[in-house]
Amino acid sequence: MKIALIQQHASPDQRDNLQRGREAFRKAARAGADLIAFAELGFLRFLPQHPVTSKALSMAEPIPGPTTEMFSEMARESGVVCIINLLERDGERTFDSSPVIDADGRILGVVRMVHIMEGPGFHERGFYHPGDKSSLVFDSRAGRVGVAICYDRHFPEYMRELALQGAEVVVVPQAGAVGEWPEGIFEAELRIAAFQNGYFVALVNRVGEEEVHRFSGESFVVGPDGGVIARAPKNEDCLLYSDCDLTQVVQSFAKRHFLQDRRPGFYRTLRLFE
Repeated sequence: MKIALIQQHASPDQRDNLQRGREAFRKAARAGADLIAFAELGFLRFLPQHPVTSKALSMAEPIPGPTTEMFSEMARESGVVCIINLLERDGERTFDSSPVIDADGRILGVVRMVHIMEGPGFHERGFYHPGDKSSLVFDSRAGRVGVAICYDRHFPEYMRELALQGAEVVVVPQAGAVGEWPEGIFEAELRIAAFQNGYFVALVNRVGEEEVHRFSGESFVVGPDGGVIARAPKNEDCLLYSDCDLTQVVQSFAKRHFLQDRRPGFYRTLRLFE
């Protein structure tokens, strides 16, 4: 599987963001990408850096909707699997959502962020309801693809569930700001998750200066052995490619040992997941 991560800045002009996203998608498809992924809220400024307003919530759209229809058409024309991220409206509720679009343009499913953060510059609880969909992994033309949206990646229970649902590649749409955490910790935790669960992890981050945050970029891909196999630069737009040999998933230490040697019944006696 050839992955393309589209690390691009978001201007206040959504039409400009979408146009640049389309151009990057087509470039990646021409380069032979099987899976193309975008960062969290990739076509908008990062709305939760400010407290919620009705104007900000008016940016939400349904799935299917205008943005998914645009990328579904491009996925169908190019035969490429695509994962985008947007502010979804479903009735009166809004979610941080990643539709997974197959190479024939069908929406295989929608992953909604489960864990919602609240902190300075991340006023997310006013924007997002906790995700309520249990299907996190989808059988696409490129392989079995799972999604962990930004904050969800910090929760080992969530990352393990992706393995239990059979993920070969986990895409992480992120909004990671400069100075948000100790340097290197985001990479370290996903290297460990990939190793412990036996899948590839592809983190695609926002980049660029916004009103509150400066997003660092530095998107990367990790193999099932926990090693980084591709990395984007800091503080600049980039189209990052990575070739992922999915036979490494079957051969991984996690698939051969960790997942087979789990003892769920014992964990329940310890009430580890309550």
